[in-house]
Amino acid sequence: MKKKWFIFGMTALLALGLLAGCSQKSSSSDSNVLTVWGMGDEVKQLPKMAEEFTKETGIEVNIQSIPWASAHDKLLTAVASKKGPDVLQMGTTWMPEFQAAGALADMGDYIDKYPNLKPDNFFEGSVETTQFDSKYYGIPWAAETRVLFYRTDILEAVGYKEAPKTWEELRDAAKKLSERGENMYGLNVDAKEQTLGFMFARQNGSALVSEGKPLFNEKAFTEAVSYLNDFIEKGYAPKQDLGMDVSQTFSGDAIVPMFISGPWMVKAVNDTVQGIEGKWATAVLPSGSDNNLSSLGGSNLTIFEHSKKKDEAAQFIDFMMKKENQLKWLELTNAMPTVKSAWEDDSLANDPLYKVFGQQMESSRSMPLLPEFEEIAQNYLKHFEQIYLGGKKVEQEMDAFTRETEELLNK
Repeated sequence: MKKKWFIFGMTALLALGLLAGCSQKSSSSDSNVLTVWGMGDEVKQLPKMAEEFTKETGIEVNIQSIPWASAHDKLLTAVASKKGPDVLQMGTTWMPEFQAAGALADMGDYIDKYPNLKPDNFFEGSVETTQFDSKYYGIPWAAETRVLFYRTDILEAVGYKEAPKTWEELRDAAKKLSERGENMYGLNVDAKEQTLGFMFARQNGSALVSEGKPLFNEKAFTEAVSYLNDFIEKGYAPKQDLGMDVSQTFSGDAIVPMFISGPWMVKAVNDTVQGIEGKWATAVLPSGSDNNLSSLGGSNLTIFEHSKKKDEAAQFIDFMMKKENQLKWLELTNAMPTVKSAWEDDSLANDPLYKVFGQQMESSRSMPLLPEFEEIAQNYLKHFEQIYLGGKKVEQEMDAFTRETEELLNK
């Protein structure tokens, strides 16, 4: 496999042309203020944390909230111009691309200097997203993983007083649940969830990619795809999107009493599903033949390579990684902590719904850290659609998917 480095192309050239429209306050070299770029609505809460940091250190902070939809192009602009923030929130799947571009500072010296940045403080899967060539280019900040959501009352009615613990039990429970009547199902196999197939393949022992070679047509992977397809083919899972949200599918008799999702769905269920208090729970994923690995995503805090205030940036990141500040961020945004000690706090350890996410993160890994992974994942969804909707053979589609991936990785 050829080493594939980040290529700017026309996007970056256009980005350079946009610089005149960018505020000069974004440049860390033009102000005495520490500049932090964060993504999405959650970051609108960050000034509350920054105020406390300023009180503690005397360092002023300018927070810029950037919509995820425009974040990638804005980052390209910063990399091309070498003018940007000091601290940069980086989605875990973007880490390979921007590290390869030279946009992220090596944080080794700061990890040695600031105790809250030590890798041992964090879940191993989160740390993996920051590490390239044995160096650290970020600190895990917010995590998300996938667990099983289920209606306890309805599963108990078909013989499951606890959540299914194995693939065999999951299939058996889904089968029995689907037999409750017409248009009733057991499990939602989300055909738009790009990590699902890879997650189940890992549970079946697949390495996914080894030394640059995709393993998507090998037995461990194809068996997992066949397992997921079997739910849809046999009517244990909906074949098409039902066009309903969780308030409809999870309420009452529950058209779909089991689904796999992330921590944001705890709030969604609590806020929108009526009449099921005490009748639902979360559980770690059932184990396949090898493990019960889930996917691990979220975001890291990084230092922009071209920042003139790297030490102050490291101080800010160190502040954000304190246990009490991870818990404060959870309170403000519902973002799951990456610091393991935060999960020992009563607010999480005694919460039956949320504590499961901490348990699952002990058995979670990021998707392959490849700049091309987003494209690979989308290609998988296209091939899976050909299987569950088009009736194509699993082996045929996975052969084609593997060839496409090999070509992509060897460009």
